Amino acid sequence: MMTTYQQAAQAIHQKQDELAEIIVAHQYERQSSVWKQFGDPGRAKSVRDAGYHLTYLAEALTATNPALFSEYLAWVKVLFAGLNFPENVLPATLECTRQALDEALAPPVKLAAFQYLDAGLKAYQRAPSTLASFIQSDHPLAGLAVRYMDALLRGDRQSASQMILETAQQGIPIKDIYLHVFQDSQREIGRLWQTNQISVAQEHYCTAATQMIMSQLYPYIFSSERKGRRMVATCVGGELHEIGARMVADFFEMDGWDTYFLGANTPVDGILRAITERKADVLAISATMTFHIDKVSDLISTVRGAGLDGRTKIMVGGYPFNIAPNLWKSVGADGYARDARQALVIAEGLGR
Repeated sequence: MMTTYQQAAQAIHQKQDELAEIIVAHQYERQSSVWKQFGDPGRAKSVRDAGYHLTYLAEALTATNPALFSEYLAWVKVLFAGLNFPENVLPATLECTRQALDEALAPPVKLAAFQYLDAGLKAYQRAPSTLASFIQSDHPLAGLAVRYMDALLRGDRQSASQMILETAQQGIPIKDIYLHVFQDSQREIGRLWQTNQISVAQEHYCTAATQMIMSQLYPYIFSSERKGRRMVATCVGGELHEIGARMVADFFEMDGWDTYFLGANTPVDGILRAITERKADVLAISATMTFHIDKVSDLISTVRGAGLDGRTKIMVGGYPFNIAPNLWKSVGADGYARDARQALVIAEGLGR
């Protein structure tokens, strides 16, 4: 039986397009000087953004976890600051959202949604409008991470690749390169995009280049002694951010596991087939976007109900699980890890 919060989420999903239009109508009435200058294209983007806000609100309600919506609003606060939007824009949007929900939803469910909106507004007011760099001077390999990222932002993939290969040849552990160069630089590149300092094209280039450079390290990765344990790593359907799951798979490979990395947007039947054919001890599922949590839950339910022999343990990871540490239990997983190194520890524990 659905909770009132889940009923609210369902109602929001069902009326999302209608609600988004109502929200924007109220926005333009309340802050016409802010919005009308952007013309018709700006209005279309406002409706799109209102839909995003509603999607994240609904996912938080579905998971019965207000932190998922609050953290999203904190992210938007930094984004809007980078776009030089007035500070009162998002709070006004939340008030318009509340007004739209009040007009369109029945009392029991709209009151549940109001709780999450109110919690989100309070968290938003406390949240910073700027973010510190993810590459700090006291981090291991911080200097290399900065040089590597700078090369990628210049579009100089060859230099970036050369400095990584030279570092590996010097005997620096590949796991350290993954965590302190690739991971830190990817997070920093994401921050630079969020704060409007680089374009989405630059972000995509840096990610693609890093994945290519990671593949050049495979002679080091596949040289470990085998343990006789197997894992399958995948992203849920619709999830296009695959680099985190790939890092996890490579860490397992370096630790002697036989891994099968399925990548982004893999169909469920393909995942089930891989688990069966590989006799997987562990299935690692990655989700970066909060609105994919329901897909993680559905995938886990499908795996559990597929008549497999029950040996496969299921781990989850990604941004939503990092901001809501107990979320992994809600989706039915056996464990959760914050990063690739912790994933190995958790997986070993699940095998006992």
